[in-house]
Amino acid sequence: MTGGSAGSKRSKGRLGWLTGLAAILVLACGTVVVLHAHHGQEASAAVRSAARQPQARPAVPLATLRLVSVAPAAGADDVDGAQPVRLTLSGVAAATSRPRISPPAAGAWSQDGDSLTFIPSAAFPPGTRVTISAPGGRASWSTSFRTGSYSTLRLQQLLAQLGYLPLSWSSLGQAVMPGNVAAQLSAAYQPPAGRFTWVSGYPPSLASFWQQGQGNLIDTGAIMAFESQHGMTLDGLASPALWTALLLAAETQQGNPDGYTYAIASKVLPETLTIWHGGRQVFRSLANTGIPVAPTDDGTFPVYLRYRYQVMQGTNPDGSHYADPVQFVSYFQAGEAVHYFPRYSYGFPQSLGCVELPLAAAAQAWPYLTYGSLVTVTP
Repeated sequence: MTGGSAGSKRSKGRLGWLTGLAAILVLACGTVVVLHAHHGQEASAAVRSAARQPQARPAVPLATLRLVSVAPAAGADDVDGAQPVRLTLSGVAAATSRPRISPPAAGAWSQDGDSLTFIPSAAFPPGTRVTISAPGGRASWSTSFRTGSYSTLRLQQLLAQLGYLPLSWSSLGQAVMPGNVAAQLSAAYQPPAGRFTWVSGYPPSLASFWQQGQGNLIDTGAIMAFESQHGMTLDGLASPALWTALLLAAETQQGNPDGYTYAIASKVLPETLTIWHGGRQVFRSLANTGIPVAPTDDGTFPVYLRYRYQVMQGTNPDGSHYADPVQFVSYFQAGEAVHYFPRYSYGFPQSLGCVELPLAAAAQAWPYLTYGSLVTVTP
């Protein structure tokens, strides 16, 4: 019989059962610590060290939190639709969900402490009311803002790039490359730095209508020219539909096939019509303007209607009715147009408000006087 008592065997048995095996302790805070029975001192130190470690706050639903601050500010108007949306919520350490955006938008959320940031992958459309709210059914908080309009400066940059202005434009930094739709939309709100350069050869008077970054008569004519090329209503307005078509044209690099035209009808005797196209004078002819009782309006106007042939009807100063066949017609102001009309001579007032040309001259001028072309009538 071997030595030792039964109690001693049980004690050794318990120690043997523990030796080399792991004892798992679950602390109240939820930390799991693995102990080895034959390294008691090290295990105790590990427990003390684990207890001292800061514990992450549990994830919480966003709907239970309070909205502390937001940018863009709640209720703001004319907001840049490409800029990020930043929210600060009370104590959001780890959220179980993300805020809801209406209308839905593609983009990415990121978190830094109590702040959440949404960066849209494509800008919100202009004039859009954007609402950000807590996810779920009945939101405990929400905020909204309204985007502004696309930049007039960017409109001008694109029109110049596509050949609808008597100016060219070049970027001074990184150009917005075709294929990057998000960058194009962002640039519509935040135009890149660049430089406009006048195409040489046009008369100095044309520059007086130009205002960089602001709507002007040259913009109106250019928009009308663009609308005519893309089958749109000729209203000369930078509408959402116009922007959509313009951004697509910029993406596909669809330039202006007609080029840029400017015309001056001078009432200085002998009266003339002069046309510049592509930066050079391409036409000059004697012309007739309106008689004193029906003068041609002074000013600058875009061509808005064209006919190869038309029977022009109206009332003479004596009250009689006329119906005259005319050719090569380009209307620029109300019922006033550049067109052919047979006269014995040209160069002085004879019409009822129109700018009349000889037949050969009218045939030469008409292809240049396309939609949106500016016609200036000078006294």
